[in-house]
Amino acid sequence: MKLFSPRRLLHLISFYPPYLGAGIRVSHIGEGYRTFVVRMKLSFFNRNYVGTHFGGSLYSMCDPFYMLILIENLGRGYEVWDKSASIRFRRPGRGTVTARFHLSEEEIEEIRQTADREGKAEPRLSVDVVDEQGEVVAQVEKLLHVRKKERRPNESS
Repeated sequence: MKLFSPRRLLHLISFYPPYLGAGIRVSHIGEGYRTFVVRMKLSFFNRNYVGTHFGGSLYSMCDPFYMLILIENLGRGYEVWDKSASIRFRRPGRGTVTARFHLSEEEIEEIRQTADREGKAEPRLSVDVVDEQGEVVAQVEKLLHVRKKERRPNESS
């Protein structure tokens, strides 16, 4: 069972204060919650001293989406946490930038099987933030921690 419908999740994320202020918008949630497309236009609120996208806003637009994909697809029986992240800036970001997050059913199943077999999975996932010409502005790498939730004695199936 999904926690939110795609439409409801889209509205919740759109009104999340850090995203609202930075102009970050989720433009698409793919069927099965396996794909998210996120955009950010350059504005007064997310530009840095030299007039390009502020690095913190570039990272912020990439922060929760792999975690959301796994939470929605693995279900309530698994815990998913961000463990670490890094961002590498490749070129100044101007105009509208876009990041596309996607995990295939096979990738999600591999993460599930690893967590079940080894007690945890720590997938390392990356995404490119691209400008309107398709040039890479930044590369973000996330290390997630996934494990099966322990059942408490009073919980039923």
